[in-house]
Amino acid sequence: MYACESETRSKEERDVLILEHLPQVNWIAVRIHEKLPAGIELDDLISAGVIGLVAAVDNYDASHGASLRTYAEYKIRGAILDSIRGLDGIPAHKRKRVKQVQRAIAKVETDLKRSASEEEIADELGISITEFQHWMVELRGVSLGSLNVVEEGEEFSLLKFISDAGEDSPDRILERTELERLISRGIQKMPERERLVLSLYYKEELNLREIAEIMGLHLTRVAQLRVQAILRLRSFLDHEWPSERGVYSR
Repeated sequence: MYACESETRSKEERDVLILEHLPQVNWIAVRIHEKLPAGIELDDLISAGVIGLVAAVDNYDASHGASLRTYAEYKIRGAILDSIRGLDGIPAHKRKRVKQVQRAIAKVETDLKRSASEEEIADELGISITEFQHWMVELRGVSLGSLNVVEEGEEFSLLKFISDAGEDSPDRILERTELERLISRGIQKMPERERLVLSLYYKEELNLREIAEIMGLHLTRVAQLRVQAILRLRSFLDHEWPSERGVYSR
C-alpha cells in the first residue's frame, strides 16, 4: 500500500493511512510540547502536525527508499516547528498593523535610500506622528524574530527549547553566521537612538526602565524606540533574508 503513488491511491486508502499515523502526530507533538514554555497549547501543535501528516501521505513516494512512517515524522515535525516559528508574542489582531508598519518602513527607505524618520513612516501610513507613537506602544510585544516570544514580560528564544543535533551541523552554523552578519548590518543602518536602545536591551540585557534612566528618556518613549528599531530590523531582514532560507521564517 505504501508504494502507491498519491495520484493512484484511492480516497479510502488515503484516509486509512492518515488514521493509521494519527498516533504518530500525537507522540511527536507531545515530545515537542514538553520542551516548550507554558502558554503554548498542545492542541495547536497537534493541529499543525496533522497538516504535516496529510502532506506526507499525499506526497509520499516509496521509490525514494524511506518508509512512510519516516517521511511522515519528518513532515509532521517540520509542520509543528513551522507553527512554532509563527509565534512572535503579537496577538493576531495586531499582526496586520505590524505588517503595515514594516511595509511603510521598507517603502520609505527604498525611496529615500536612507533610514526613515518617524514622521516619514507616519506620513506613509497616513497617520499623525502622535498616532504612530501610540501604535508603537500598542505593539510593545513585538520581538526581534518569530522564534522569540514574550511571556510575562520576559523575552526568550524558542530555539533553546526545540534545538536538536542538527542545529550544530556545518550548514546551520553557516546559516546562523550569515544571519548574524545581516542583523549587524541592519542595526548599523538604524538611527543612533534606536541602535543604542537595541544594544542596551539585547547586548547589555538591561530592562526598559534602566535604559530610560541611562538615556534620560521617559519609559514609554524607550518602549516606542525599541519597537521602531525591531520593526525596522524585521523589515530589513524580510528584504535581505527570504523566509524560506532559514530560521527567520514566519
